[in-house]
Amino acid sequence: MRYVLSWFRSLGIVAFALSIGTTVFVASHSTVEAARPAPAPVEKFELFRGRARVIDGDTIDVGTTRVRLEGIDAPENGQTCHRRLIGSWPCGYAATTHLAKLIDGKDVECQNRGLDKYGRTLGICTFGTIDISAAMVSEGLAWAFVKYSKLYLPQEAEARSAKRGIWETDNMPAWDYRAKAWDVADDKAPDGCAIKGNVGRNGLIYHMPWSPWYGRIRMDGSGKRWFCSENEAVAAGWRAAYTR
Repeated sequence: MRYVLSWFRSLGIVAFALSIGTTVFVASHSTVEAARPAPAPVEKFELFRGRARVIDGDTIDVGTTRVRLEGIDAPENGQTCHRRLIGSWPCGYAATTHLAKLIDGKDVECQNRGLDKYGRTLGICTFGTIDISAAMVSEGLAWAFVKYSKLYLPQEAEARSAKRGIWETDNMPAWDYRAKAWDVADDKAPDGCAIKGNVGRNGLIYHMPWSPWYGRIRMDGSGKRWFCSENEAVAAGWRAAYTR
């Protein structure tokens, strides 16, 4: 009888221990679940569609909306790039021409990613299944604009490895090219306002210092004026020059 009682006591102790362990496990599991952060909400972007008109290698009009392609920076239209051995090539014109062959006059779809500092809509745009920005970087006709996005670094790495386009040899990135052109123009412009507002048969058009026609425009005609920023030019009723 004594052994039976001892056996029941042991059984009770084991059951009690198991119940405590279960309680601790459940409590711990609940604590872990409570501490685990909720999954981040999937960000949704407004979509818009329209027929594309190419302005330059990274800017398009979609319907009536001016779109700056998000995450890339293409050579400016007046920019030339070096060859590996000798000579140069018009990489800015090549970027614009390639983009025009890809989408000009065709229907595209874009994600609205907000506005840039010039008031243009930032967009990730597609033509069918083609990510337009990715295609430009893959062809070596645009840099991944890592200051604002790292989305296209894989395509840039592949183009660089293949020495395609702008990666044939070392070339000045578009953002440095613009900064240099602005500094040169700024030295000659009145009060540091280096944007030329021209009046012609196509209306009121402003030209940035890196525009292919910037050096040809004389500022002694009637109605012409200097601007300090693109926002100022747009607010005054001028539009950017079409570069092709």
